[in-house]
Amino acid sequence: MVNWLGLATLLGFGLIGYVLVLIAYTAWKLTHPARRTYASALARGIPGDPSELDAPRAYTSVEIRSRGRALPAWRVPGDDPDGPVAVLSHGWSDGRLGGLVRLAGLLGRCSEAVLWESPGHGVARGVCTLGVGEVEDLLTIVEEVAGGRRVVLLGWSMGAGVSIEAGARLRAQGRPAAGIVAEAPYRWARTPARNVLRARGLPHLVNLAPALWVIGLVSGAGVRWRRFDRAAHAAELGPTGLMVLHGTADAVSPLGEARAIVDAAPRGRLVEIPDGTHNGLWTDETTRRACVDAVERFLEEVCPPGTPGAITARGSTPER
Repeated sequence: MVNWLGLATLLGFGLIGYVLVLIAYTAWKLTHPARRTYASALARGIPGDPSELDAPRAYTSVEIRSRGRALPAWRVPGDDPDGPVAVLSHGWSDGRLGGLVRLAGLLGRCSEAVLWESPGHGVARGVCTLGVGEVEDLLTIVEEVAGGRRVVLLGWSMGAGVSIEAGARLRAQGRPAAGIVAEAPYRWARTPARNVLRARGLPHLVNLAPALWVIGLVSGAGVRWRRFDRAAHAAELGPTGLMVLHGTADAVSPLGEARAIVDAAPRGRLVEIPDGTHNGLWTDETTRRACVDAVERFLEEVCPPGTPGAITARGSTPER
C-alpha cells in the first residue's frame, strides 16, 4: 500500500530543497557576474586598454583602496587642462574595458578620465553588491582623483544608478558634481535582474526576491536595499545637472523607469536614442554618434569652455 503522506512529505522536502538551491544559485550568479578582462578583449578583437584605441591614448594604471580592497583604474589625460575630471562607472558584468568606447565624447572637454573597476568585475577582487556598496567605492575614487577639480560622473546600467546616488551624496556634502550622465539607468535593483534572468530562460518568480534579501544580508546592505530607489536619489541632486541616455529598444532597463528618474531630478533631461539597446548604444554605429553628440553638448553646458577647472570649498566655482 502506498504511503501517500510519506510520499507527499518527501516531495515537499524535495521542492523546498530545490527552491533553496535555486535561491542560492541566483544570489551567487548576481554577485559573481562574468568578468571582462584583457584576455576577453583580445578574444573579441577589441581594444584592451587606452593605448589600443584607434586613436591611442596614454594612460596610467593605478589601484585605489576602498572598503579594504584595491580597485584597479586607468587614468587617461584629456585634452582640456581646465576641464573637469570624468569618472566612469561600469555596469553589471562589464568593467573599465566598457569605458573605452565612451572616451570619444569626454576627452575633448575633460582634463582627465578615470575608468575604474568595482569589486567582482574585471580583475577587481570581491563580489558585486548590485550598486549598493559600489557607491562608497565611487565616492572614494572621486576623493582620490579629483584634487579640487570639478567632477563629471558618467555611468551605464548599474554604474548609472551608482553615479546618481553618489552625485546626491556629493551634493549633500557640499561638493556637488558638475554634472551626471546616466546611461540606461533603472529605478529598482530587481528590474534588470528579473529581465536578465528571463532573457536567459532562468526562473525568477520564486527565487529573485529571496536572493536579493540574501545578498543584502550577506553584504550588510539590507538597510540600503530599502533606499535603493534611484528616482529618490535623483530628487536629491538639487542644481546638479542630470542627463539620461536611454535606448528605446532597451529590454533590460525599461524606458519608463528612466523617465521616472528624470522627472524626479530638479535639472533632469532625457535623451531617447531611437532603436538603441541596453548594451549597444556606444558600439552600434547607428546610435554611437547620437551618444557622442549628446555628451559633448552636455559637457559644454555644465562646464562651459574657459570656466576654471578648480572648485572652492562647498563646491562653488571661483569667481572669474
